[in-house]
Amino acid sequence: MSVWPTIERFITEHGAAALVTLAETRGSSPREPGARMVVRPDGGFTGTIGGGALEWMALAEAQSLLAQPLSAQPTERRLRRLDKALGPELGQCCGGRVIVTVERFDAGDAAMVGALAAAERKGPLLTVATSDGTRLRRRPIAPGDAGAEGRAAYRRLPDGNIIERFGLEATPLYLFGAGHVGRSLVQALAPLAFAVTWVDPRPGAFPSQVPENVTPLADAEPVRLIDRAPDGACVAIMTHSHGLDLDLAMAALKAERFGYVGLIGSATKRARFTTAMCKIGMPPHAVDRLICPIGLTDIRDKAPAAIAASIAAQLLIVRDRAAASAGHGRGGAPAPSVADSARHA
Repeated sequence: MSVWPTIERFITEHGAAALVTLAETRGSSPREPGARMVVRPDGGFTGTIGGGALEWMALAEAQSLLAQPLSAQPTERRLRRLDKALGPELGQCCGGRVIVTVERFDAGDAAMVGALAAAERKGPLLTVATSDGTRLRRRPIAPGDAGAEGRAAYRRLPDGNIIERFGLEATPLYLFGAGHVGRSLVQALAPLAFAVTWVDPRPGAFPSQVPENVTPLADAEPVRLIDRAPDGACVAIMTHSHGLDLDLAMAALKAERFGYVGLIGSATKRARFTTAMCKIGMPPHAVDRLICPIGLTDIRDKAPAAIAASIAAQLLIVRDRAAASAGHGRGGAPAPSVADSARHA
């Protein structure tokens, strides 16, 4: 979820917005610190801090804060801090304790919100927040400043300041093919942290509207775009042509720099493709990194939306395992390849 652009939009359309943040957790909790939701004065919202009684309580607090005239509010008028035991106070079985903050923004904050929204649109945004008792005041910082190392969405420093991360680092995905499964896949990935470059050489192949995280490219020579994909990107191949599929798969595997190379098709198609690759001298270790059939094979449904859901789930597993391996493997043994993770997804 984009946080500050959403707050900016809600202020423009509804006059105010509240930012609810799951700030701290002790013990079991429904979500991690930094989970957020943005609430409108009418109770509409986007995002989640985990659902259940905790989220219902936070929504009520947000609406209460938004409903009160500023002149009638005490010193905490733009900031509330809620400290709740999930079991005894809210009847949730998580058993932990959480701190939730609720902040109000309105037209008077438009300049500040607009600046943060513009920064978040450019990519992940790091801020340091200081509380003056009535509100949190934020300023953007560069990675590494003020102890901002790491990827946590919310972290309190020893001096009481708070480091926050807004927006996720999107995983680049080069998707080749705008057929039924390709169209379903971009919809499945629309709310997720993937930056999709969608490639198809056919005129009129793309729908008139695409999700914000998708860049369509009608390139007459799709294979050359493999060279443009960044190191570590995911590559998903599902074009209208088996010949083009083979050329794309060979180019991606030869590069030996992508985290995932998935090809739509059956085990028979994989066997034919791997035989062709071996005949032209591709090394077995490169050929073996091909993921085909693509997606979670335990899902048997062949409807395009079901196939897309299985691919999206596999990409999430691959991304999360790669991130966990990278973090765990610092200074130690090499992390498992993303393709190895996909084989066990």
